[in-house]
Amino acid sequence: MDELIGALRAALPAEAVLTDPDVTASYAHDMASFCEAGRPAVVVLPRTVEHVQHIMRTATAHRVPVVPQGARTGLSGAANASDDCIVLSLVKMDRILEIDPVERIAVVEPGVVNAVLSRAVAEQGLYYPPDPSSWEQCTIGGNIGTASGGLCCVKYGVTAEYVLGLDVVLADGRLLTTGRRTAKGVAGYDLTRLFVGSEGSLGVVVKAVLALKPAPPQQLVLAAEFPSTAAACEAVREIMGRGHAPSLLELMDRTSLQAVNAMAHMGLPESTAALLLAAFDTPDPAPDLAAVAELCTAAGATEVVPADSPAESELLLQARRLTLPALEALKAATMIDDVCVPRSRLAAMLDGTAAIAEKYGLTIGVCAHVGDGNTHPVVCFDPADEDEARRARESFDEIMALGLSLGGTITGEHGVGVLKREWLARELGPVAMEVQRGIKAVLDPLGILNPGKVL
Repeated sequence: MDELIGALRAALPAEAVLTDPDVTASYAHDMASFCEAGRPAVVVLPRTVEHVQHIMRTATAHRVPVVPQGARTGLSGAANASDDCIVLSLVKMDRILEIDPVERIAVVEPGVVNAVLSRAVAEQGLYYPPDPSSWEQCTIGGNIGTASGGLCCVKYGVTAEYVLGLDVVLADGRLLTTGRRTAKGVAGYDLTRLFVGSEGSLGVVVKAVLALKPAPPQQLVLAAEFPSTAAACEAVREIMGRGHAPSLLELMDRTSLQAVNAMAHMGLPESTAALLLAAFDTPDPAPDLAAVAELCTAAGATEVVPADSPAESELLLQARRLTLPALEALKAATMIDDVCVPRSRLAAMLDGTAAIAEKYGLTIGVCAHVGDGNTHPVVCFDPADEDEARRARESFDEIMALGLSLGGTITGEHGVGVLKREWLARELGPVAMEVQRGIKAVLDPLGILNPGKVL
């Protein structure tokens, strides 16, 4: 290890190489529960592409694993260290290199925080839509690594749809440029999409060209209370089936509503089984909101309340954004699932999750991007209670199995990481797994990039 650290320091600033065990231990894991994490040998914080290339060449020469990291807000263990690895933290590569309002692109380094980019482009009348719940902390590199989504996905899509091109340092230190800066381009295989969602297992992203959109008008939100999740999901079916294009379509179940009230005293309706939030950001959202209100009432909503102003709308959205922190406050630990199912199977997914919670005697709150079928069951438990921790793990697995049985996927936006690795083969099958392992072998023949993740 002394030889490795000496080689790293040969071309890195002294402050970029961290070896204090207490410091390196703080970089060992992301925010996922039940995920193994090792002790890194060293943490490096490069500031340039050349620094990253040196790190990868050194790792290759010494046959040492490298774990790329962003802000470590992930929920699958994808950023967890392995024993004696190099943790490659990209948070210091945080420059917005270019914003071009004519081409509607931004060129950024991986350590740029999502919210920082969003505010910077907004100053030029532009919009970067992907907005994970952790957007105030998470980085663009991490978003690309996990192909993350957010509240706006139902209308604007996920991170993968906004990544036009990448600069990627490969395992041997070579620099690969993929994609384009143009609005169109189909030259060769789509290597850009290959790296999006690869969780640092194929290369280290050091620059990204991102597509932007014109800034939309401020959205207005409608809140509808339902006596059952089935009724709320029927409203979702009708809203999407009738061709409406909400900028947001979210659901909070009773457990989530009660948790948010307990933490933030927001006065949300705790007696209702589900609260549906629908938003539109068209120049005149009133007709859309009125039409959706009628559909909600027809589906069985007991009360439908449209927001009168953007400020009131933001208050409702704040309640939705507080769901995960509020559920985390209920117990010492949580496991956050992100099973995505067809919209037509949402009711079965939500009701099935409630049955699993009752079966295992656990608190499981659900918030969901119901507009695109993406549910977030949150299993709350005490890790110090061995029996409760066991039940939490079993319920988590049963929720994933339920999602697959309904024609869904084990992860809509959080990634595979360590947490769901054993489930990937069940979803993809042997042929797809063989192809993916073959791709990994071409780009990382020594297997040093984020070992033990995804595959």
